Amino acid sequence: MNEEEIKTEPIEVEPEEEIVEFEFNDDGEEDLKKTLKKFRADIKELKKQKEEYLTGWQKERADFVNYRKEEEERNRNFRNVIQERILENFLSVMDSFDMAFANKEAWEKVDTNWRTGVEYIYAQMNNIFEEYGIKSLGQVGEKFNPEFHQSVEHIETSDQSKDDTVAQVLQKGYQTKEKVLRPARVNVFGFK
Repeated sequence: MNEEEIKTEPIEVEPEEEIVEFEFNDDGEEDLKKTLKKFRADIKELKKQKEEYLTGWQKERADFVNYRKEEEERNRNFRNVIQERILENFLSVMDSFDMAFANKEAWEKVDTNWRTGVEYIYAQMNNIFEEYGIKSLGQVGEKFNPEFHQSVEHIETSDQSKDDTVAQVLQKGYQTKEKVLRPARVNVFGFK
């Protein structure tokens, strides 16, 4: 025979079972009762072990599910913090745009094509901020709120309706859905 012609198949080996032999003698019935009693005790012990293992497994599984949820929450928080830090770095860029646009006379003297390009870039930045849910804070005439505004100076007014309202925005503030990234720096009217 050729080596190629010989086919080998895996041999399945069944686990050996414990063989219990019963010897019947005069006390055969008594031996059977003892053996059954031993089996019942063994079964009871095995059930107890099974319950312990099952309980332990269920606890470990629950712990793992909780761990996964906590890990997902940590990852989500980490992504949010990184995203906020990146966007906070762009706040100074937005401030630069605001300063450039603030001087209307000088801005109008700039070449129209160049000015259009800069305004387009500014619009792109605003779109990115909107995409990430960032809104600007600080508008002239709105009610002063220390949560969203940082008062730099009080300006006296004789108009009581303007009392405690924003008189001038020195630097825009920004907020996400969850928190204020930077409060708006403002001057506030104060009634005398």
